[in-house]
Amino acid sequence: MTKNVRIGKTEVYSTPIGLGTNAVGGHNLFPNLNDDTGKEIVRVALTNGITLLDTAFAYGMGRSEELIGEVLKDFDRDQVVIATKAAHDPANGGAFNNTPEFLIHSVDEALRRLQTDYIDIFYIHFPDETTPKNEAVAALQKLKEAGKIKAIGVSNFSLSQIKEANQEGYVDIVEDEYSLIHREAEIELFPYLKENQISFVPYFPLASGLLTGKYEQGVIFPPEDLRSKKPDFQGERFKTIIDKVSQLKLIAADYNTSVAAIVVAWYIKNPFVDVVIPGAKKPEQVRNNVKALTVHLTAEDYQRIDSLFS
Repeated sequence: MTKNVRIGKTEVYSTPIGLGTNAVGGHNLFPNLNDDTGKEIVRVALTNGITLLDTAFAYGMGRSEELIGEVLKDFDRDQVVIATKAAHDPANGGAFNNTPEFLIHSVDEALRRLQTDYIDIFYIHFPDETTPKNEAVAALQKLKEAGKIKAIGVSNFSLSQIKEANQEGYVDIVEDEYSLIHREAEIELFPYLKENQISFVPYFPLASGLLTGKYEQGVIFPPEDLRSKKPDFQGERFKTIIDKVSQLKLIAADYNTSVAAIVVAWYIKNPFVDVVIPGAKKPEQVRNNVKALTVHLTAEDYQRIDSLFS
């Protein structure tokens, strides 16, 4: 069985696969979501060996946290790792706010919605333009000392902002975009995190479905579809990615598993990635993601995938 990973220098431990919950209550992000389905997704994750739930105030403006809080009542709280985030200030039209007062209030509100008395990982979701990042993190450090949170994270911060936030060594974990097709983090971010014992969680690990093998050459996205505006889904770049994914299908066949499971297994084996958090809109997708824990890539296949997308 794959062993649990330690978050930074803290006493928080997680399974290497978590659940991204932006489709649990994230009615502002996805059309036609069903709250009962959202709760079932969380239940299926927790009963199939996933311990980390990654949520945020911005997922449904608190609704995702509320749904998770309802499900948590049926589980042993100490066996679940809850990560949530805040930065969007409803009192200011959703503008980003990192002030100590706002973060302290956000933690208290998240605790209320989650119906718990501590949060395992609390992230500043996005940087604002004015708050010194070390002051923002110092406020979270006080909450950590008070037992309200157990680990401090930042998300969507540039490397210079992470360094500013980590002046006193308070940052435990960073969540940022990283995938086989978006690898900029490898150049400067990963060495800094490794050197400072800061954990890393990639978001969009399956690149909006591009790395699951569900797309074929020649697919056209209508203008109202968000994908029609994303460079990854356009022209030669889209064609190149699909060609590479077709080679992943051959590797997946060798392991008798899905392309998505192979990709998630690659992250699990990646020495710079601590927890990977694929999302799910259906319970079945969670069950498929968990299968990656039983896929043990050989060193040769890990390198083969790495080189294919390098």
